Amino acid sequence: MTGKFATLSGDANVKAVLGPTNTGKTHLAIERLCAHSSGAIGFPLRLLAREVYDKVCAIKGPKEVALITGEERIEPPGARWLLCTVEAMPRDTEERAFVALDEVQLAADRERGHIFTDRLLNARGREETMLLGSSTMEPMIRSLLPEAGITTRPRFSTLRHAGAAKLSRLPPRSAIVAFSAEQVYAVAEMLRRFRGGAAVVMGALSPQTRNAQVALFQSGEVDYIVATDAIGMGLNLDVSHVAFAGLSKFDGVRQRRLTPAEMAQIAGRAGRHQKDGTFGTLSGGGRDVAFTDEEVYAIEEHRFAPISHLFWRDGDPRHDNLDTLIADLEAKPGEPGLVPAPEAIDLGVLKRLAEEPEIAAGVTSPALVARFWDVCSLPDFRQLGIENHARFVARLWQDLRSGDLGSDYVAARIAELDKPDGDIDTLQGRIAAIRSWAYICQRPDWVLAKEEMAARARAAEARLSDALHGRLTERFVNRRTAVLMKTMGKDANLLRVELAEDGAVSVEGEVIGHLDGFRFVVDARTGHDDRKLLLAAAERHMPELLAQKAGHLIASQFGELTIERGEILRGEQVVAVLREGKAIAAPRIELARELAALAPVQRTQLAEALDLWLARELAPLAPLTKLEEAARDPAAGSEVRALLLSVIAGRGVIARERTGLAQVPQERRRELRKLGVTIGALDIFVPALLKPAPRKLLRAIGADRRFLREDMASVIPGGQKLPAGYRHAGKQAIRVDMAEKLFRAAHESRGSGRKRFIVDAALGTSMGLAPGSFVRLMREAGFRKIPAPVLPEGAFGPPQPDLWEWRAPRKDQPAARKPEAAPREGNAFAALADLMR
Repeated sequence: MTGKFATLSGDANVKAVLGPTNTGKTHLAIERLCAHSSGAIGFPLRLLAREVYDKVCAIKGPKEVALITGEERIEPPGARWLLCTVEAMPRDTEERAFVALDEVQLAADRERGHIFTDRLLNARGREETMLLGSSTMEPMIRSLLPEAGITTRPRFSTLRHAGAAKLSRLPPRSAIVAFSAEQVYAVAEMLRRFRGGAAVVMGALSPQTRNAQVALFQSGEVDYIVATDAIGMGLNLDVSHVAFAGLSKFDGVRQRRLTPAEMAQIAGRAGRHQKDGTFGTLSGGGRDVAFTDEEVYAIEEHRFAPISHLFWRDGDPRHDNLDTLIADLEAKPGEPGLVPAPEAIDLGVLKRLAEEPEIAAGVTSPALVARFWDVCSLPDFRQLGIENHARFVARLWQDLRSGDLGSDYVAARIAELDKPDGDIDTLQGRIAAIRSWAYICQRPDWVLAKEEMAARARAAEARLSDALHGRLTERFVNRRTAVLMKTMGKDANLLRVELAEDGAVSVEGEVIGHLDGFRFVVDARTGHDDRKLLLAAAERHMPELLAQKAGHLIASQFGELTIERGEILRGEQVVAVLREGKAIAAPRIELARELAALAPVQRTQLAEALDLWLARELAPLAPLTKLEEAARDPAAGSEVRALLLSVIAGRGVIARERTGLAQVPQERRRELRKLGVTIGALDIFVPALLKPAPRKLLRAIGADRRFLREDMASVIPGGQKLPAGYRHAGKQAIRVDMAEKLFRAAHESRGSGRKRFIVDAALGTSMGLAPGSFVRLMREAGFRKIPAPVLPEGAFGPPQPDLWEWRAPRKDQPAARKPEAAPREGNAFAALADLMR
C-alpha cells in the first residue's frame, strides 16, 4: 500500500487557507483560479459549483469554462477552467496550473469523507494547489502534508449568541434550522400563519428548486427561511439571525447531538461580510434545545476540537476481478490519522450484487469490472437504501452489459417522470428519479444520443423543479399575510393601497376585503387566523381607503372637481364653499345650497368624502401646517412663536425686518431651521412653499389674494405689483430663495474679514438677472460695487475686475418711519407747526 500515499511528500506548492465561515476563502480561490492559465476547483455541492461557474464565465467567457457535476456537464472543447463537484472532479489534475478543494473538513464526514480525503492527498495543480476549509483541519494537514503552507483567515463579522426566542418573536431575515423534513414542514406552516410564510431549503430539493426558494427569501418576498443543515454549506444568504429548532440529528447510524463545529458551520450563515449576525434556539423545544456555555463560547470565539482522523478509501482500486476490487475498497490505510471509511452505498451495492451468481458470472474481464463498478457508483438520489437501490442498479447493468442504452428507452423513462402534477412528496420523488437519469445520461459510454438525452433530462428536471417551487410557495407562503406583516408598523403612506371600481380593497396587489359604503368588510375567503390581522390592516389604512372611496363617489356623482376662488367646483357648478378653519391649510367645507335636498345621511357621507379628498389635495401645504402646529406649541417660546406667526401671516415668506428676529436667541433659531424655515439676508421664508403647487393652492382656497406667478420662475420682469414670494431687483424681480442664493455666494467670496473682494456675477446672469438688476439687488443686502478703473488710452491688457464692499444693513430692526409731510401754509396747523419749531 505504500504506492497509495506517494504524494504525501513534496507538497511545497500546496497552500491551506483555513478559517470559519464568512472569511472570503472561496472568493480568494476564484481569484487565484482566474490568475492562472488553467485550473479546477472541487466543491461539495452542485449548487455551489454552478454558482461559481456563472461567476467565472462572466470573467473568462463561456467558451473557456466547464461545469462538471454528476448530473450536468458543460464542457466546451479545450475549456481551461473547470468548476466541479468533488465526486466529478477529474483525476488528471496535474495538467491544470491551479487546483483547489473546498470544504476539506468534509474528509471527516462518514458518507463522503473518503472522496475528499482522496482529493486532498492526490489532487494537485502544476503550479499551485489550494485547500479551503475549517481551522479544525490544521493538525491533519500538518501531519499528512508537512510541507504545505497554512494561512488562517479571521471572520469578517462577529457572531453572537442571542438566546432562545419564540417562533412568533423571531426577527425578520431569520433562518430556522431543523433536522427532519417533518420538522421543517411544521415550522414553515407555523410561520405561514404568524408571519406570512417562509422559504424552504432541504437537501432533497433539486438545485433549481433550492435556488428558487432562496430567491424567494433574498428578494424579500418572505422574511424567513426554514432549512435543514444543508444551509450550512455553500449558500450565501442575507441572514441576520439563525435559530436552531433542534440540536441533534440522525447521522445515518444514530441520533446524536451536533458537535460545536457543526453548530458553528450552520450558525455562521448569520451575518455576511461586514454585517454581524446572531444565533439562538427556538424556545419551547425542551432542555436539549439549548446551547451550553461551552458551546456558545466555542461558536463565538471559533475554537473547536481539532479533527483527529480522516476517512480513507482507495481512490484507484484494481479491477482485476470483483474480489480484488472489493478487497482494495475495504483495505485499511497505512498512514496515521487515516481510518477506513464506513461502508458507503456504492460499496454496499457492489457487494450485494457480487453475491448474485448470474451477475457475478458475467463480470469476467477487468474492463467489465471497471464498468460494473461505475454502474454501482450511481448515487442513490432517491434515498432508497442498499436493497432497493441495488435492484435499480442491477436492472441498469443488464442493459449496459452488452452495450449502450437505447435513446428510445431512455426517452420513455424520462417522459414517465416528466409530469408536473402531484403534491410536494410526489414531485420530490420524481425529481430524485430524474436526477438518476440525468447522471446516467452524462456518462460518456452509457447512452446513445447522449447530448439529446441529457438535454431532455435537464429540461424535465427544470419543469419538475418549477412545479415543486410552486407547491412549496403555495403551501408555505401566504403572500397576503406576508405583505401585511412586513408593512405593519411602517408608514401607511408608503404602501400601495388600491380601491377598485367594484369596491375591492387591495394592499400591494393582495385583496383583503371591500368597502360597503364606508364600512370595511373582510374578504369572505379569509380564515379565522387571518381575520384579526386584516382588520388591523384595514383600520390602519382606512383614511386612505375612504379617500379613494370619496374619489370614486365624487367622480361618479359630480365628475372632476377643482378648487378655485375658495370654492370646490365641478366644471362651473359650485359643489362646496371653503370657509376659514382652525388652520390656513385646513379650511372648513360648507356644501353648496343646491345640495340641501340630499338626505342627511348622504350629506354627511358626502361631506366626509369631500373632507378626505380635500385633505389629500392640500398635501402640498403640509409645510405650512407644520408651522401652524409649532406656533401653537407653548414650549416653542414667545419669541419663536411670534416669528412663526409672522411667517404664517406672510404665507411662507416675509421681509426679515418685519419679523422681530432680533428678539429670537441664536440657540432658538435652530428650531426654525428644523421646521423648514430659512433665515435669509433680507427675507425669512419656507422654500417648500415657494413652489408652484403650494402657491396655486393658497390662492385657490382663498388664503392668499396676492398676484400669482403660475410658474414661479426664478427671475421675472418687475412692476409695481409683485407676485407673492418675489422682491424687486431694479427693473426685474427675483424669487426670494434665488436672491438668498446670490447673497450667500457673495458672502462666500468675501471670506472672513476682507474689506474688498470680487463677486462673480455669472450666477445672477444664469438666473436671468441683468447687470443693473444684480447691482440693485446686492445693494439691498449691503453690498456696494466699486467699479474698476478704466485702462488709460493706449494701454493694453485684461481689464481689472470690479471690487465689492459689504456693510451690514440694519436688519432685524423695525423699518424706518417715513418723515411726516409738512403742513401746508395758510392754515392753523401750519402756524402751530411754526410755533413748535
